Parts: sequence; C-alpha cells; structure tokens
Amino acid sequence: METITTDQLKARLNNNDKLHIIDVREPEETALGVIPGAVLIPLMQIPERLDEIPPGQETILVCRSGGRSGKAYDYLQAQGYTNLKNLTGGMLAWDES
Repeated sequence: METITTDQLKARLNNNDKLHIIDVREPEETALGVIPGAVLIPLMQIPERLDEIPPGQETILVCRSGGRSGKAYDYLQAQGYTNLKNLTGGMLAWDES
C-alpha cells in the first residue's frame, strides 16, 4: 500500500499540485473539518460512486486514522484503480501537523 504523510500532502497542496483527495468518513465526522478540496464519499458509498473517482489519476484516500481509507484503497485497487495513496494517520495526524 502506498502512503503519503501529512507533511508531504501539505507540501503538495502548497505547490498547487492537482490532487484528487477522497475523504471516506461519515458526514458527522467531516463536520469537524476536512482537507481543502477533498471530495466526501463515505466508505460504504464508494461502490456506487466509482464514477466520481478518476482511474489512473493520483487519488489520496483519507479517514479519521487510516483504517477505513486503507479498506477503500484495497477495494479500489481490486477494481483496477492505480496511483492510490493512503494518508498516514488520517485526519488525526492532519490535525496535529
């Protein structure tokens, strides 16, 4: 599983890199804050919302701590998606950095 750290992600955002960030948390969790530009797709909705995830484009998956986004990573990879990254430590690490 490829990962990206919060420092690496913040540097990429500061460089205005074109990133596709998917936050797989539930709406009540995202009410506490999200990474700027992230698309909110709760984990259980990913199978029916695959058309919102561009295959081949770098996609960074985010959740609270990295567990659910890891499941999303595995699922998307099984569907043939490539160029995926999981945010190490999730939003807990993001909020601390």
